[in-house]
Amino acid sequence: MRCTFGRVALMMIVFFNPLLSISQDSSATGGIGYEANIACGKIIKHSVKFTAPVPDYSTSLDLNFVFKPTGRKPWHVQCGYPVTGIGILITDYNSTKIFGRSAGVYPNIQVPIIRFKTIEWTVRFGLGAAYVSRKYERAPSADTINTAVSTHINALAVLVSDLRYRINDNWDFQAGFSFSHISNALYREPNLGVNMCGFHLGARFFPRTQMKKIEPCLVNTNVKDRLLVEVRGGIAHKEARAAGNPVKPAYIGALSLTKRIWCRNKFIVGADIAYHKEVYAFLINYGVEYGKEKQHSWDGGVYIGHEYMIGRVGLIAMVGAYYKQTFLDFDPIYQKMGAKYYLVNKEKGLGKEVFLSALLNTHGVVAEYAEFGLGVAF
Repeated sequence: MRCTFGRVALMMIVFFNPLLSISQDSSATGGIGYEANIACGKIIKHSVKFTAPVPDYSTSLDLNFVFKPTGRKPWHVQCGYPVTGIGILITDYNSTKIFGRSAGVYPNIQVPIIRFKTIEWTVRFGLGAAYVSRKYERAPSADTINTAVSTHINALAVLVSDLRYRINDNWDFQAGFSFSHISNALYREPNLGVNMCGFHLGARFFPRTQMKKIEPCLVNTNVKDRLLVEVRGGIAHKEARAAGNPVKPAYIGALSLTKRIWCRNKFIVGADIAYHKEVYAFLINYGVEYGKEKQHSWDGGVYIGHEYMIGRVGLIAMVGAYYKQTFLDFDPIYQKMGAKYYLVNKEKGLGKEVFLSALLNTHGVVAEYAEFGLGVAF
């Protein structure tokens, strides 16, 4: 994804939520609710390569089916009663001939930054997939002015920051900042991505018949701040920097040390390596570095990071520096953000953690690939 707002949102959740939540108390009830927000904003030109004209304004409708935790699981209490949901985002970019419209679905989580009895400031961050009606196509069959999106199906990132007023146990009203981003994470070129920033108004309703009294569980304070060795493998697919080139896989491996702190935080240090078959195909096709194509088709780096645990889900943000790059090199500093889902997470035994991972590798505002993998920690 070619945006910085998604990383800012994840950093806020991963790093700042454990420190800034003034109160860990929730309202008297939890349960299933329904939320709707209407936003008005504008497409942001975030690159000098973004030459297409943007409309004066764009609009979106954000529907969210939410679950307010009841406090019966330890992570409900540890994370300050975060609200989880499944969102539906429908966006009209007000430019049907260039950018079209989009509709997407995204799982999301809302965490409290500051919470009082009837007023709270929250951040909601979600990742999912969206269908976009207009995409880049080569001339002469289509107009090539839209270089922002090159596939109909794209990744969707949503960031919402609300100032919320609680009327009663059933009704909340909110206003705040909204941001959405769509792109295919460099699976196909061109892929500048479409960023929309704006402001929204909305309401949230919890039917009384579905509300449940909060019954905070006892949190185990004897969980050790353990040190583990983690091994992760993954695969990504991408083009080699030019539209029309074949899509090839990249194979990624990583070795890390993770240190758990305060039950829900992990500090990470490690190294990774990746072999890029699309770079190899590029070198073979253009006759570059003849006979040495493979040794110029892999890269590796060292990194540090943080993981914020929410039940079986871990939100990850890392930054690293390359010790070697491919022939098609990027900036020397890279970032990874994403999530893990823990299939196994236990305190005893050899394999204490087994997880699925989804990570986005970026360089500033330029995405390199989206990696999906499997890992284990000992």
